[in-house]
Amino acid sequence: MDRAARAEYLQALGIDVWVPRAERAAWPSARAAVASADALEAASPPEAREATPPAPEAREPPPRAQEGQDPGGWAAERWEALRDEVLRCTRCALHATRTQGVLGVGNPRAEWMVIGEAPGAEEDRRGEPFVGRAGQLLDAMLRAIGLSRTQNVYIANVLKSRPPNNRDPRPEEVTACIPYLQRQIELVRPRLLLAVGRIAAQNLLGTEESLSRLRGRVYRFGELNTPLVVTYHPAYLLRNPADKRKAWEDLKFARSVFRQLTAGVPEDGNRS
Repeated sequence: MDRAARAEYLQALGIDVWVPRAERAAWPSARAAVASADALEAASPPEAREATPPAPEAREPPPRAQEGQDPGGWAAERWEALRDEVLRCTRCALHATRTQGVLGVGNPRAEWMVIGEAPGAEEDRRGEPFVGRAGQLLDAMLRAIGLSRTQNVYIANVLKSRPPNNRDPRPEEVTACIPYLQRQIELVRPRLLLAVGRIAAQNLLGTEESLSRLRGRVYRFGELNTPLVVTYHPAYLLRNPADKRKAWEDLKFARSVFRQLTAGVPEDGNRS
């Protein structure tokens, strides 16, 4: 991503940095925006800058299909079967109040997978995760590190049905729904999982620790031992914009982890 585009997306996140008045007066607005983006890390205290995370524990990566390889349409058939199961699911009581099951959206071969907690009202209506204002902010967050839901990210939720009044998922609902997410991860086989929000992080990691204590570390999830990093939910950031800077640090940390995982592999978020 070029510097001007990165500046635009950082501004969309609501992250502002100080730029000398003389520079603001002398430079065109686009150039000043670039300076703001570049100054973000320089103006931050050392502990807030992008740090190189400890290298994820070396493990043999799971076999991954190459682009265009799907002998006999095996993966396509499994995706279709999974989608049909989610739409018809009655494993928990939420099926009685939802409009529809919401499976996921994005590139099914993406190397990044974003996981939230559950569909909201608009997601329930449209059948797609992360739409509305929270979805727009998530898109801006992803673009800030060169990602896009239409190109190199797959997005899903822990729950596939909306809880009434957007309440927190109940344990029995997570237990009923988590196998669907595990099958999605098995099909996508991402290199990195990004859990957004306390509810998603706690349920994926089986912990009650606060999000603030979970940030800044690399975890492993599921039978594939997929690396996982956590950050704030976009809806939370809309209510607490002061924490957008912390979310930006989380995104940079996740990007550093991804770069270590893909050393020597083109860093476009897609399989080569």
